[in-house]
Amino acid sequence: MSWTRPRDFRTQLEKLWERGDMLSSLVTGESLFPRRLILKCPTSAEMADRFDEVRAWVREIRAVPHCRVVAREFNHRILGMNSVPAEVWIDSFDVAATFLSKRKDAARFVALIEETKQSQPKLLGWLARRPMLALALADDWNRLLEIVVWMQAHPRPGVYLRQVDIPGVHSKFIEAQRSVLTELFDMALDPETVDFNASGVSGFATRYGFRDKPLRIRFRLLDPDQTPSAHVPDITLDAASFAQLNPMVLRVFIIENEINFLAFPPLKGSLVIFGAGYGFEMSRHANWLSRCRIYYWGDIDTHGFAILDQLRNQFAHVESLLMDRATLLKFEPLWGEEEKQTLRDLPRLTPEELSLYNDLRDNRIRKNIRLEQERIGFGWFEAALKRLLDSR
Repeated sequence: MSWTRPRDFRTQLEKLWERGDMLSSLVTGESLFPRRLILKCPTSAEMADRFDEVRAWVREIRAVPHCRVVAREFNHRILGMNSVPAEVWIDSFDVAATFLSKRKDAARFVALIEETKQSQPKLLGWLARRPMLALALADDWNRLLEIVVWMQAHPRPGVYLRQVDIPGVHSKFIEAQRSVLTELFDMALDPETVDFNASGVSGFATRYGFRDKPLRIRFRLLDPDQTPSAHVPDITLDAASFAQLNPMVLRVFIIENEINFLAFPPLKGSLVIFGAGYGFEMSRHANWLSRCRIYYWGDIDTHGFAILDQLRNQFAHVESLLMDRATLLKFEPLWGEEEKQTLRDLPRLTPEELSLYNDLRDNRIRKNIRLEQERIGFGWFEAALKRLLDSR
């Protein structure tokens, strides 16, 4: 039967709760109740032909607690006039919360609203937009508000998170809540104190003026003429020093695998960087990279191509190295499995790269293929490097 059952009323209200609409209404004052619930009733033919089933259904609907049932008259050809449910209503927020056994949660959220009104009324809009997250953070809400108050009193403080001195708040708590604090700070702080160019968890310190540990870049100068000995040193610099380096090189290779980075052969006018996954923000101020040919060698999997795509957001002229279909097929026996693929579109790939990425993403060759760069024969790499140099 397609008739509405008592459990269906609860499902309708649960959706309203889980979307956050019910709690949000407590902030905005928007009235959701009285609310008419969806009620699928027996048809006239069913009422006439299946009267006993209809009568049992009527008893079920009338017995549902907390609901107001509006009936209409139905004239049975043998049994005469009968009353059947036509509408079912929930008359108030309190009734709905009771129906869902959510009165305690609702009371906790009301307490969050009152606390926010007293401390940070600007954040009431956040409670309205993110009520379920706010409820999940109820035990920590007071600490989050105290951090906002501290930031308002210390705009762009220029200290490490470890130095934020708030009773009951430690730096690990702030670090764990950076995503939420970003949303709260953006609403509560003076916009002039926020660097909106810095984004994401990694950009939290820069965005709000905290000190951050120096980003470090590891590289090797491959040109024998620029090294003091035959040994090619393994150098690590902070990002600012790397940006000012300006070495006399024509080519820069970015390699994700440490052993390949260390084994990269001497090469005139060249430098190799040990990559850091998606963390290329550290090199964006090294303007001298713009005059170099840049080659990126990552794993042949969806994340490898995603990293390549992101790197091109910093340096549009980056070329890929050994991230092609021929290399993938050459080493088929050594394929591994990518645990969790990225599925987003990558607009900065070349047509050939995009074709292979789509085949990997859509599992057209085999499910979750991954060819790690360390599985590629070193002779294959050396031959590719020679072809690259000969073509320039």
